[in-house]
Amino acid sequence: MDIPILTLRGLPVMMDADLARLYGVLTKRLNEQVKRNADRFPEDFAFRLTAEEKQQVVANCDHLANLKFAKSLPWAFTEHGALMAANVLNSTEAVKMSVFIVRAFIRQREVLATNAVILKRLAEIDKSLLVHDNVLRDIYQKLLPLLQPPPTSPKRRIGFIDD
Repeated sequence: MDIPILTLRGLPVMMDADLARLYGVLTKRLNEQVKRNADRFPEDFAFRLTAEEKQQVVANCDHLANLKFAKSLPWAFTEHGALMAANVLNSTEAVKMSVFIVRAFIRQREVLATNAVILKRLAEIDKSLLVHDNVLRDIYQKLLPLLQPPPTSPKRRIGFIDD
């Protein structure tokens, strides 16, 4: 199952419409429960998108195109917010899907960690290549005079010289 996780404000999040679909409820019902249980959803669990963020999400995610015409700004849920939503919805489908969502967030974290290791290694290789490049440039500069033909001195002519 494909669980769409986006990155907003530097955090991996799921949109309310995606979370509602996975939990088998209407987005309206999910948002109602979030409003009723606002104390369970601090800013680091769930937040409303700004108008600019909404436009960005609509532009980048084809499956969320219907958000373009929504009157209200959508909610974004972090990993903890997605779990809390499963608790407040209290449906069997929500409880089952929360396990899959946690696994998806963990998988994304692993992928990001792997990418960080790869980027670190690439930086080391780049640094090494720069050192080698400088060494090769020095060698080239030292060999360049050796590749030039020696200067020719004027040869003395043998025989009589016409004046």
